[in-house]
Amino acid sequence: MSTQIHPTAIVDDGCQIGENTRIWHFSHIMAGSVIGKNCSIGQNVVVSPGVTLGDGVKVQNNISIYTGVHCEDDVFLGPSMVFTNVINPRSAISRKEEFKPTIVKKGASIGANATIVCGNTLGEYCFVGAGSVVTRDVKPYELVFGNPAKHKGWVSQYGHKLNFDENNIAVCHESKIKYLLVDNQVKYLGTHNKD
Repeated sequence: MSTQIHPTAIVDDGCQIGENTRIWHFSHIMAGSVIGKNCSIGQNVVVSPGVTLGDGVKVQNNISIYTGVHCEDDVFLGPSMVFTNVINPRSAISRKEEFKPTIVKKGASIGANATIVCGNTLGEYCFVGAGSVVTRDVKPYELVFGNPAKHKGWVSQYGHKLNFDENNIAVCHESKIKYLLVDNQVKYLGTHNKD
């Protein structure tokens, strides 16, 4: 399989697109952007200059990914979610020199219609609930939702809620991966052995 670009999509010269990536209807990939391999770019998506998307990123329909956004591998961006890149925008004032970066770490998921205020980092495998407004950093494996998004628990790499025992250990039942909660941070411990 090779890269597939729908005839209605616009892909500017000077962007990089990895192999096996699919770009769907009416999307615009702008010069200076970098998209990894095995990505899916949905319908009506804009990827701005300077944006980087790692391998295996899934971008659902109707998303604008603005300059300053960096998504690592295996990130999921839900339908119509929103990134920003300026804290205090005004139509009559150019603030292109004030763009704030947003980092979305490996395996993170952002639900439909969520808004990510610029200047924040979303940690590895975190999960942002649909319709949430993220105004702060999100920790690795953290589950947040609401407006503003608040801590609601912890999730596994598979997206299942983690329930920690009295020793602060949780095992994801689907993957058998073990996690440790220490100082309000989740640590990956590897595969759980029943023996």
